[in-house]
Amino acid sequence: MIGWSSLERIKMSWASIVLAIALLALSAMPTRGEVGSAVILMYHRFGAAATPSTNIRLDQFDAHLQALATGGYRVLPVPDIVARLKRGEGLPDFTIGITIDDAHVSVYREAWPRLRRAGFPFTLFVATDPVDAGHANTMNWDEIRELSRSGVTIGNHGAAHRHMLTLPKAKNVVNIQRASRRIEEETGTNPTLFAYPYGEFDRDLRDRIKGKGFEAAFGQHSGVVHFQSDFFGLPRFALNEQFADADRFSLITRTLPLPVAEITPTDPLLAINPPLFGFTVAKQLANLSEIACYASAGGEVVTERLGARRIEVRFSEPFPTGRARVNCTLRDAGGRWRWFGTQFVVP
Repeated sequence: MIGWSSLERIKMSWASIVLAIALLALSAMPTRGEVGSAVILMYHRFGAAATPSTNIRLDQFDAHLQALATGGYRVLPVPDIVARLKRGEGLPDFTIGITIDDAHVSVYREAWPRLRRAGFPFTLFVATDPVDAGHANTMNWDEIRELSRSGVTIGNHGAAHRHMLTLPKAKNVVNIQRASRRIEEETGTNPTLFAYPYGEFDRDLRDRIKGKGFEAAFGQHSGVVHFQSDFFGLPRFALNEQFADADRFSLITRTLPLPVAEITPTDPLLAINPPLFGFTVAKQLANLSEIACYASAGGEVVTERLGARRIEVRFSEPFPTGRARVNCTLRDAGGRWRWFGTQFVVP
C-alpha cells in the first residue's frame, strides 16, 4: 500500500514534469519584446516581365516566401506592427510586414494565392481612380472586396496616383479624401494607412496626411521602422527583379534600426541642392566612426563625425531632378546591419 508521503512524492514528480514541459514549450516559442523594430517589405507587380523596375519574378517571390516561412521570421499585419511600435511595445526579433502598392492585377492572380497559402497577412495600397476606370492591368472592386473580406488590409494610395508634390495643395487634399471615400464605399472599411505615390512627400503633405486621421504613412526609402520613427514618413525596403536575390533578401530582413534625430534638412523637398545633410544618432552605439553613407547617384559619400553622435554628410555633386535616396549603414556588434535611409525630392 502506498503511503501518504509516497503519493505526495508522485504528485511532486508529476508537477515537476509538467513544469519542465511548460518551460520547454516556452523556450521554443519566439521571444517577444526582443526589439522595438520591424522590417517592412514593398512589392508592386508579380510575374509582369514587361515592367522589371517594379516587378518581381515568381521564382524570386516564391523564394522570399519560403525564406520567411523557414527562417525564423514573424510576419505580422502592418497595422499591428504600427500600433505596437506607437505604444512603445516590443516585437519579436525578425518581425516582417508585407505591403503591396497599386493593386496591379497580378496581385490577385499571383501574389494573393501564394500569400494565402503561406498564411501571411499583407497590406494592399490602392489608388482608386484606375480601379474606377476599369484599367485592364488593375484589380477591380470585386477582387479588392474579396481580399478585404479575407483579412487583407486595404490602404490609401491616393485616388489618381500622381506626383503629389507637383499638384496644388488643395487638390492633394481632395485626392486623398476621394480615395478614402471610395475605399470605404466599396469595402466598408475606412483606411488608416497611407502610402505616398512614388514615395514623394514634403513636410506640408506629411502634416496634411497626419491631420486626416491616418495612423501612419509610408514612403519608398529603405530603412527599419522602430518606436522612435516618424510614423508619417516610414521606410520600406523595395523589392524588384534587380534587388531580390537571396543574399539581399537575407540582409535586409535582418537589419536593425539606426535611430537618428535632428535630421537636416527638415524638409525632404530640397531648397538647396546638394543638401547639407546631417543627423544625430539617437543613442550611443559602438563604432560610430564606421558609419558609411551612399547616395543613389554617385555611390559612397563623405561623412564626418562631430562630437559624440553627430554625423554630417557632404555630396560632391547636385542630385538630378526627381527622387534622390541616401542610405547610411553601420555594422552592429552582433554582425547585423543597422540602417537609416531617407529620400529627397529635387524640384
